[in-house]
Amino acid sequence: MDKFFKDKIAVVTGAGGTLCSEIAVNLAKKGAKVVLVGRTTDKLKKTADKIHELGGVCAVEPCDVTDEAGITAMAKRVYECFGPCSFLINGAGGNNGKVMTTNKSYVQGEFNTDDAEFKGFFNIDMGAFKSVLEINTIGSVIPSRVFGRQMAENGGGSIINFASMNSYCPLTKVPAYAMSKCAVVGLTKWLAGYLAPAGIRVNAIAPGFFANERSEKFLGTAETGYSPRGKSVIDHTPMERFGKAQDLLGTVDWLLNDNMSAFVSGITVPVDGGFLTRSGV
Repeated sequence: MDKFFKDKIAVVTGAGGTLCSEIAVNLAKKGAKVVLVGRTTDKLKKTADKIHELGGVCAVEPCDVTDEAGITAMAKRVYECFGPCSFLINGAGGNNGKVMTTNKSYVQGEFNTDDAEFKGFFNIDMGAFKSVLEINTIGSVIPSRVFGRQMAENGGGSIINFASMNSYCPLTKVPAYAMSKCAVVGLTKWLAGYLAPAGIRVNAIAPGFFANERSEKFLGTAETGYSPRGKSVIDHTPMERFGKAQDLLGTVDWLLNDNMSAFVSGITVPVDGGFLTRSGV
């Protein structure tokens, strides 16, 4: 239990995922009342079960973070049940395999290929491209508008957005994800300036490469062997491993806690095992 977090209301989007489920459980351990937001009820319930086992308090609120009417209605329920939001973790987001290019760069003759599975910049699914932009950008804007209003009316709070290594330098094969995560950093800075008079601090975390189901599919593991892309990531990471969800918790606690980071707003903190220290050369 932590006096600063005790009985404060924390809204965590993407709370059924590997990283944000751990963040939600950690906040509940510290005494916060946690609202679990995500599109998949079953995943949210698994997080809720962990919190209940610890004697914590939480609410499961399945909702699409790009649906402003849905988020607004959910926020009203949260306010009536718990009170105003103090902390918002905008963790919902992701990529889509339909907009991952097959190759790292343009290949001569790719316009004429007979390979139906080949994806290049010129033939990727633009509907999927737009959906990645929307979940990673508008999916942070809408909760920030809705719950930020509660914070402003209550005298302050803290918002954490999720950036990426792509926010610093775009990784190959993921154009939509790279574009959207650069936008998250810009949004974080803009909101920090705009909301400062309301007593709201806005920061972002940029996770490096963390172990989860998605990373195992594309990058492999130390136990099963790394894919070529996974080996490249490990070679680029001085700590020579993927991150674990627990590696984010200290940074989240620090950014939320006014006793520790009261004069910190508008920054993006990399939690990456040193990935950004190596040029790859």
